[in-house]
Amino acid sequence: MKPEEIDRTDPEGTIAAAVARVSNWGRWGADDVLGTMNFLTDQKRRDAAVLIRTGQSISLSQPFDMDGPQNGWRRRTNPVHTMLDTGTDAVAGVQGFPHGLGGADDVIAMPLQCSTQWDGLGHIFDHGKTWNGRPADQVVTCLGDNTTGIETVADIVCGRGVLLDVGRALGTDGELPDGFAITEEHLERTIEAQGPTSTVGTGDIVVVRTGQLSRARRGLTAGDGWGAYAGGSAPGLSFSTVDWLHRVEIAAIATDTWGFEVRPNEFDHAFQPLHQVAIPHLGLFIGELWDADTLAAACAEDGRYDFFLTASPIRVTGAVGAPVNPIAVR
Repeated sequence: MKPEEIDRTDPEGTIAAAVARVSNWGRWGADDVLGTMNFLTDQKRRDAAVLIRTGQSISLSQPFDMDGPQNGWRRRTNPVHTMLDTGTDAVAGVQGFPHGLGGADDVIAMPLQCSTQWDGLGHIFDHGKTWNGRPADQVVTCLGDNTTGIETVADIVCGRGVLLDVGRALGTDGELPDGFAITEEHLERTIEAQGPTSTVGTGDIVVVRTGQLSRARRGLTAGDGWGAYAGGSAPGLSFSTVDWLHRVEIAAIATDTWGFEVRPNEFDHAFQPLHQVAIPHLGLFIGELWDADTLAAACAEDGRYDFFLTASPIRVTGAVGAPVNPIAVR
């Protein structure tokens, strides 16, 4: 699909047409719960191991703390970290342990998608259907996702990661402006500019850096806060990339933005239309709020843009998304 083929006035029809072209329903059988993670095979993981050359490891996670970007939209808040036992309690002698032993314990309360995270297959529905055509009301209930909960992929999300630093390849000072729609042409131009180590293929986990997080951090340093980073305008993937996402057979994709796709969306009245196809129809796992800045600097320095990536979600039973601390090992 080309960007000019997007009918801004008809999101419903454009989404339906895309679904007809790219749906993976039934591709791995009626009972499948892994979606595009089926592309990430044991052989793919073995092949990815040879990408570890120096042993340098880089976290792609943002912090999980009360200073995060969430602003309360959809009741998403920043983590609240509370101590249950402290050094103060130990010194005061109120912990009740023998022979001078003391300790600390803590608890955290947070939405599972408040910082670096994966969207699971139960996160988004299309006309009441979840991944593989299942009725949403039978899959996700008040008890959680009973079929495609995030725990189904807890063992398997590691393999070849590929950074597409679109911000550095196409942007100004390494950043794309808010509202910049990344098309298939932009992705291919980035791959060409970066060289053969950024070629994307079956089973890869793609990390797209737009540079928006870098811009948001400057605002924090200047005392302006996060601004509209969580939920506002942002660079991101164009709806027109839906055919590319299907064709290249990646296992997952993640960005340094709050919502993965370009915002405002490319229709006169719509909300996250690419999600509506990618998750319930492609079965694609989407990562958001990833921090690719340190990795991008390392890749630019030595010209290598692929790496071994381990990015398994926290095994929260029945969750439709979960925190992750992705580690790129180069």
